[in-house]
Amino acid sequence: MTVKVLLADDQPIVLDGLKHVAAQQNVEIIGHITQISDLESSIRSLNPDVLVTEVRLGGKDVLKVLENLTNDFPDLHIVAFSGCVNSTHIARAAALGCNDYVAKTSPATSLFAAVKVAATGGSAPGTSLMVKTRSKMRRPRQTFDHDVPLTNREMQVLRHISMGLSNREIGKSLEISVETVKEHVQNILRKLDVNDRTQAAVWAVKRGLA
Repeated sequence: MTVKVLLADDQPIVLDGLKHVAAQQNVEIIGHITQISDLESSIRSLNPDVLVTEVRLGGKDVLKVLENLTNDFPDLHIVAFSGCVNSTHIARAAALGCNDYVAKTSPATSLFAAVKVAATGGSAPGTSLMVKTRSKMRRPRQTFDHDVPLTNREMQVLRHISMGLSNREIGKSLEISVETVKEHVQNILRKLDVNDRTQAAVWAVKRGLA
């Protein structure tokens, strides 16, 4: 079975390179877009199995629109393929429902392997950037420490905050409501005696908790 891919990327050399390898991988690139504004209409008209997308297109944040995309197209699988490899981008992509996150420094075969797994609804391997980051985000505290007066859930929320996620992204990642996230954030700020999310993140990083 050939996997149909919609590629969202604004670097022409990427399309040329992937097209060359795709034919050998039983993958067909059925469409290519370079602007966020074309995402929804292209998905609707082309009905791809997998969307392979940069996290930024034309200087704009693709991740901001992924939440609506996953709600509107629940059968769509998404693989982020990006030159921006940092914990915030990976964590946001994980929270917003991407199947995997592949660095552009990886071999093309790694991308197509991720595409094939995503197309079948399978889970990314343990070596995936996505899996490693998601595991860190959701990891509960191992032991109780009086110097860290937070519950397991508050620790998870704090890790998400430290990675730069919004309340909506935290809620989606942990499968809790935005209102519940807000309550946890307020409890964290109060317990740590800090004024805002940035100070909470700094507190966590200094203690090696993020």
